[in-house]
This record gives sequence, structure tokens and C-alpha cells, in this order.
Amino acid sequence: MSQFQSYCDTLNRRQFIKRASIGLGTVALNGALKPLVSGAQPGLHFPAKAKRIIFLFMAGAPSQLDLFDYKPGLEKLHGQPLPKEISKGQRVTVMTHGKDQVICASAFKFAAQGQSGLIWSELLPHLSRHVDDICLIKSTHTNAINHDPAKTFFCTGEEMSGGASMGSWLSYGLGSLNKDLPDFVVLSSALWSGKTNVQALYHRLWGTGFLPTKHQGVAFQSVGDPVLFLSNPDGVDRQARHKMMDFVTKINAEQEEMTGDPEIRTSMAQQEMAFRMQMSVPELTDLGKESEGTLKLYGPEVHQTGSFARNCLLARRMAERDVRFVQLFHRGWDHHRQLPTHLKGQARDVDQPISGLLTDLKRRGLFEDTLVVFAGEFGRTTYAQDFKPNDRFDYGRDHHPRCFTTWMAGGGIKGGISYGETDDFCYNVANNPVHVRDLHATMFHQMGIDHNKLIFPHQGLDQKLTGVEDAHVVKDIIA
Repeated sequence: MSQFQSYCDTLNRRQFIKRASIGLGTVALNGALKPLVSGAQPGLHFPAKAKRIIFLFMAGAPSQLDLFDYKPGLEKLHGQPLPKEISKGQRVTVMTHGKDQVICASAFKFAAQGQSGLIWSELLPHLSRHVDDICLIKSTHTNAINHDPAKTFFCTGEEMSGGASMGSWLSYGLGSLNKDLPDFVVLSSALWSGKTNVQALYHRLWGTGFLPTKHQGVAFQSVGDPVLFLSNPDGVDRQARHKMMDFVTKINAEQEEMTGDPEIRTSMAQQEMAFRMQMSVPELTDLGKESEGTLKLYGPEVHQTGSFARNCLLARRMAERDVRFVQLFHRGWDHHRQLPTHLKGQARDVDQPISGLLTDLKRRGLFEDTLVVFAGEFGRTTYAQDFKPNDRFDYGRDHHPRCFTTWMAGGGIKGGISYGETDDFCYNVANNPVHVRDLHATMFHQMGIDHNKLIFPHQGLDQKLTGVEDAHVVKDIIA
């Protein structure tokens, strides 16, 4: 027997063993996950209150003290040092280390709003009309104190890269409701003039990590084609593209038959999805059939491609088309200096668009089964940076993971309530703490998923979004 023939026989034996093991593993995995990946309602762990999630991520960390968590007692303490018994020597950033921690009351006015009487900042007048639909979670807390790990943790459940993102987990667990659009779409606002101290966004925030790559979030672009290579090249029409797809699919199928590599099947499915998206995405992003009244809901910037307002309207259109998870990123919330000036601009960017989104979802009967979540990666400190005793409208705030405010609306969540409290200094959680992992568990619960049962075997562990630490569903906020 020739050396070449021996090599081929060995290779064929390896392929046989590999394909057999993959086949058996797939059968076992499909058996275990069949109730989940089918996407059918009977396959859920329990009845779902929500069919989809719209996650509004305010990258950079909004100041809860100036938006949601009113602390009138700080007026008398303004300009005084933060008591040591409150800070307890807890970790601070390098920007604060060794410096005085001077208490700074908010420069903005707050007032009770709606029938519920939730206290609300003057910076969010449009959203104030929806307080009776919103559940403020003032006792949210997290682990990381710097932006990159904190954003990564909020989006993937891990501070380091390599974890699977929230939307990817839902795609993996629930399957698709619309064969012509991705299960998970990401919309990032374009940066306009005046934005300062803006961190980058990374693909890992919507990546699949160890999950199959078909569950990857699809990031729409703010300029040009919404999705890369959506348009055919010059001289290539749709019929020619279809023939090319058929040919490539045939080659890939032969390769999969030879190697048994499941990622080839994933690649084939994604190529077919991309072909269908050439028809579905232009229809999705064409706002020409939206009424003038609907456009006005979202504010004047709805006409600007890449604006947060336009992305909110696109999120509603995706909700109508049953995209499972839509994540909107709005950057520019990192205010270490001149917070009152910059926060006004940020609040203006999002106030009317989010209000319009909630109104629009309600009008179309989508609010009840759409869970809307608003969050940043952590909060801001009660003490000031660049404190000026004689200027109440010129201060900054540092990073603060110990407590911050998030909120939820729709999707079976109680409205018009405030859950959890912080101490009088808004420095520590006083009662009903809600860790980011608890927030994840609650989101998944509303989608009909037990976060402890949605797992994926990787590196010898049953991986899950909420990790190995104890996480619980916040049942008191569920309607």
C-alpha cells in the first residue's frame, strides 16, 4: 500500500469517527434542547409574558442622581465631604483616588408625575407622561468600575470577552419568529457634534461567544446600506445572485458531507438569510409608509439616518416583525466634567424618542408583549469631580457600580412603581438589591425562560448568561 493511500485511509477513518461523534452529539443535543430551539410556545419553560425585548443601552452611564433617584437631603450637605462611614473605604477609580469626595446635590428639579406620583427629573418631560407604565429599579448594582468590563458584563454576563450576549442567548434558546430577519439586531446611534468622552463599542457586546455563530447579533450601519453588502454589485441582478447562491450552497453541502463540520451548515443558513434580507431589510428601513403623526411622535431627528430617534422607530418596526431582541446603543453619557450641560443634551436625544416608542407600541397593541429595558453599565457618584463651590451648574460625577437606576416597561412588568432604595447619599443600596444578573434572570423569565435551564456546555461547564453565582428573578415587579 502506498504512503498516500495509507494517509487517505487514515483520514477517512478520522472523518468517520468525527462524523459519527458529531451525529450522535447532535442527536443528544437536539433531544435536550428541542423544547427550546423550536421557538414554539409549548416549548417554553413556563408561559411567557413577552415575545420580544427592546434594550435601550445608555453607554457611558447616566447619572441616576440627576435623572431618577432624587435626594433632597443632599441640598443641606452640598459641598461637605462624604462621611467615611458611608464610603467605607470602597474601591474608587484612579480619577478619584487620593482626592476629596465632596457631596454634590443635583442642579435639576424633580417633581411627582402621573397617578403613581413617581419622582421624575425635569430633564425627561416627554417620558414623564409614561411613569405609570414604568418600573424604576433604583437598587441596581454591578461588579465592574470601568466602562469596558462593565459594558461587557451587562451585555454578556462576563467582564472579560468570550461570553455570549443577551440577544444571542435568546436566539439560541427560543429560535426565530421571522425567517426573513435576524433574531437579534443592534442599532447604534451615529455621533453628532458636541459629543465628548465617548467610548468605543465592540462586536463582542453582541457576539455569540461559545454559542453557534448563527445567533450573532446583526449590527445595522448608521450610514450607507443598513447591512454590509446588502446591495448587489454593479452588473449583478437578483437572478444572477440566486444562481451564485445555489452554486455556493452545493459546494458547501458537499464540504459538510465530507467533514461533518456543523459550522458549514450555519454558514449556509446565514448566506440564505443574507439573500432574503436583500428584500426584507430595505422594506424594514423604508419609513415612507409611516404616517406624519407617527413620525412626529419620535421627534424631528427621526428624519436623520443613524439618529437615536430613527433607531427607536426602527425598533418598533422590528417589534412588529417579531425580531426577538433589538438592542439600541446611545453613547456619550460619561460626564466627569460639565455634567449639567452635557446631560441636558443626552436627555434631549432620548427623551422624546423613547416616549414615542412607548406610545407607538401601545397604539399598535405591542406594548403588552414587548419588554422595554433602559440601562447604562453603572451609575455615577454622589460626590463631584471638578467641584466648584460657587457654580452649582458646573460639576462632574465619577463611575459608581454600588448603586444605579435602571427601568423596565411593558412585557408583563408592573408600571408606576419604584423598586429598591439607596441610602440618603445614593452611595449604597439600602434595600431590595438587584444585581445585573438578577436583571438578566428577570428579563429571561418574562420571555418564558428559566435562566438556570438555558445552558450550553463549554470548557467543561454548563454555561449560562447568569453565570455560576446565585441570581434570582425579581418577582415583586412582575404584574
